[in-house]
Amino acid sequence: MSDATHVPKAALYYYHGSVWASVALLALEEKGYGSDEVDLKEVDLAKGENFQPSYLRLNPHGTVPTLVVPLEKTLAPEIESRYKAIQDTKAIVEFLDKSRSAQSRTHTTSSAPSPSLAPATIAFSTLSNQIIELLHSSAADPNALFYTSARTEAELQDLAKRLLPFLYGRRDTLAKLLEDSQSGAVQVSDKTRAFWEMKKIAVDNFILVFEEADKSSADLSEEARKRREAYLESARTAWTGLKNVFGTLHQEIIGPYTLGDQLSIADLHLAAWLSRIAFLAGGNASEDGNTVVGKIESHIGDGFSLPKDFSVAEARRRAGLAATGADSTERQNKLAAFWDAIKERPSWKKVYADGLH
Repeated sequence: MSDATHVPKAALYYYHGSVWASVALLALEEKGYGSDEVDLKEVDLAKGENFQPSYLRLNPHGTVPTLVVPLEKTLAPEIESRYKAIQDTKAIVEFLDKSRSAQSRTHTTSSAPSPSLAPATIAFSTLSNQIIELLHSSAADPNALFYTSARTEAELQDLAKRLLPFLYGRRDTLAKLLEDSQSGAVQVSDKTRAFWEMKKIAVDNFILVFEEADKSSADLSEEARKRREAYLESARTAWTGLKNVFGTLHQEIIGPYTLGDQLSIADLHLAAWLSRIAFLAGGNASEDGNTVVGKIESHIGDGFSLPKDFSVAEARRRAGLAATGADSTERQNKLAAFWDAIKERPSWKKVYADGLH
């Protein structure tokens, strides 16, 4: 029996529909981790499992992903293993990148290549960090947009049908946890109770809007009408704000990947983020970059359009894709070129095998 069988494994807590958990899943695939090297533990956000005390002990923010890893000094079979939890997506991906490389494959069971995803130069590292910070900024927040993707009453009706079951599950779990903490059935700190209360208020506020989505404005009470108007205005503002985000991305990325022709850490964040925005705009995984970005531009509205200044043939050549049929004069925007490149990677195909999310 090899020593590797004695080594405690890391565990990645994720949710299949989470945008940032998808970044970690992409990293596992791109780095060539074996299926037996990391335990995948799904946390069902639709059931509010991320609010349970057992999970909050790992991640007090109740977010996914969380990567729990054994401490290096406790890897030996004769030593009781100790663990640490990494709760930030950026830190998780950097850890996964450094933990398996061509130079260091400690205790690995996989023979797959392990290319470095870290930028090769200081300048590239600076650009990579800027792009990642932008994608995780409040202006680009894909989780906020998940709840505020309806700018009209018709869109609100469609969104309510999709989101209400998800919101009900989270509300019911939070209500039960608060009830149990009040009765003493669950012992938690005042900080945790306050966290649950804050989350329940946020969920309740969305439910109030979505439960009356089928009503016309004329049939709403004055209070409900004000809630709807405030929601729709916040949604329009959020999507309008994406103009600057997309404009900056188009200007900063080199193409077809963020740093040129080699995949890097920033591409994993951009792949998951863009897939979420495309999903919210009505795109699907089978569509090409021009179609997907066109749907995003249309959803942002107000005539927004990214410049088409990147050679399609050159983009495909740099990404190692066949340029058959691509006219030498054909141009597309850099986000479309990125989409065409990333969707052909086995990692992306696996993570989004069931469609965009």
